[in-house]
Amino acid sequence: MADAEAESSGAVAAPSVKHLRQTLLWPLRLMPTTQPRHAHRGPWQVLRDLGDASPWREEIDEYTGASDRFHERHYNEFVSFLPYVQRFLYGDGRKGRAAGGASGGDSPMRVFRRSDVAAVRVVGRPGAEPMTLQVVHVDLYFFFDVDVVLLNVEVGADHLSLAQAQEILYRFGRAYPGGWDAQGQALHCMHSVEWLAADGRVLASSDAQQREPFLAHVAEHRAPRLAAHWAWLMRPLVSDHSDEAGALRFRQIEYYRMPVMAYLALDDPRRLSRSDFIRLAMVTGTAEGPASTAAPSPYLEEQVIDFEQRYCYDRFWTDAGAAPRTRYLCNGRALIVIGDARSEFFCCRDRGVLAQFRHQHFLLFLIAHFQKAALLMYSDRLVEALRNLDIHDVASVKRFKRAIRASFEGFLRFTHRYWFHEISEQAQVRALSHLCTTHLGLDPLYDEVKERIADMNTYLEADSLRRQANTVVRLTVVTLFGLIGTITTGFLGMNLLAEAEAPLWRKLLWFGIVFGFTTWLTVYTMVKSKRLSDFIDALSDERNTLRDKLGVLARVWRPGSD
Repeated sequence: MADAEAESSGAVAAPSVKHLRQTLLWPLRLMPTTQPRHAHRGPWQVLRDLGDASPWREEIDEYTGASDRFHERHYNEFVSFLPYVQRFLYGDGRKGRAAGGASGGDSPMRVFRRSDVAAVRVVGRPGAEPMTLQVVHVDLYFFFDVDVVLLNVEVGADHLSLAQAQEILYRFGRAYPGGWDAQGQALHCMHSVEWLAADGRVLASSDAQQREPFLAHVAEHRAPRLAAHWAWLMRPLVSDHSDEAGALRFRQIEYYRMPVMAYLALDDPRRLSRSDFIRLAMVTGTAEGPASTAAPSPYLEEQVIDFEQRYCYDRFWTDAGAAPRTRYLCNGRALIVIGDARSEFFCCRDRGVLAQFRHQHFLLFLIAHFQKAALLMYSDRLVEALRNLDIHDVASVKRFKRAIRASFEGFLRFTHRYWFHEISEQAQVRALSHLCTTHLGLDPLYDEVKERIADMNTYLEADSLRRQANTVVRLTVVTLFGLIGTITTGFLGMNLLAEAEAPLWRKLLWFGIVFGFTTWLTVYTMVKSKRLSDFIDALSDERNTLRDKLGVLARVWRPGSD
């Protein structure tokens, strides 16, 4: 193994983190709006039209804005992906937008950014020193025709210990506390979080230590309550289970622990032990006791015997190359890049590994988690449609059919617009993408959702054919029994009542009587059509005796004989 010499050398001082970048990516499901004026509009249009009532502004990126903002790192990002992925990420360019179309030629992905948050001050554990992280940006990603939004928060910090970096990675991206200890302290999340403005003002604070509001919310809504600082950051989008008013509402769709990316520039990555790499790859936080390479592995050896093969991309884990000792770790929910801070290429934000991390690697991570969130959203829709179905309510049945057909149509559009297995032919991007999608289990999830939607659609088609067949049977019975009267009364043009010369009022009277009787007879035959069709089947079966046939006929008027 690449780290065997480090493991065998015993405990050494843990390397320090010269620079940390952490990117959180939180997938959420957007709920249908109940406000009529927003019913046929995209969620990004609703957010955009809020104007000054919202801190979010649509981001005019380097591809749609002025050409002088387009740099070499953006070009390198663009050419890393295959053409159909480029169309998903960037649209068709200015000429394509002028040509129009369903989305006007723009990218199906819309980005909104808020600029009022400059930093975040966090305290990992009670009594620990606060750490202030720079907030690089806070974005919302919307997608055309898919009710999913992704919150993206990127933070950075310099000169941290390895233990501090591990605590930030482990604790920062938690939507709410996972529980509380015997002293009432929140578990697994930051002890406190404060969003800061550029002038140092506290914009919002966490309330994870206030246990009662979280307990009461779950007891009432059967849904978790977001921590106050995350709820504040999302506004004017609000949780669908909260009592706040808002045109844009969302629900949690995945685990409360947000997917995370991290870039760690270390003073000497060779001092990391295998246990350190395992902790970083699985984002398990720091070990109990002093932070050093002597800390034990968080897993049994049998569980991580194939760790390097399953979770590591070690093409650049050598002493040669532009960025020596660079290692990529991926478990699906986390993508970690570790390298040497002394390497100019590793730290370069224009052409180096840092630029790749913030552009190519971020986008491949975003694509994978967007695909998973969309699949989970379609699965949730099926569950909700079934839960709201009342087979005894005609209106409920119609709503169920519309919901299933809408899901089927939406899934088809998702498949042809957003679902692809290969996103790049570049070896590194392709390998990291495969690592991420494999650990997320996207292919099995896609097959499962596709099969469920297909089963639902097949059921609707079978039910429609059954109803059509029943209608044909009823019409056939009515026609057959009506044929008897038609032939009888029309034989040789015979008229039972010679009313041709009668006064008009008598003709109208007889017309009304015959019309009413015929209508009643037709309706009555329709009501009894199922039993009459059974009688016709028995009558046509030569194996039945006359007594059997008469018995079937008698059941036509017998109560409860269905």
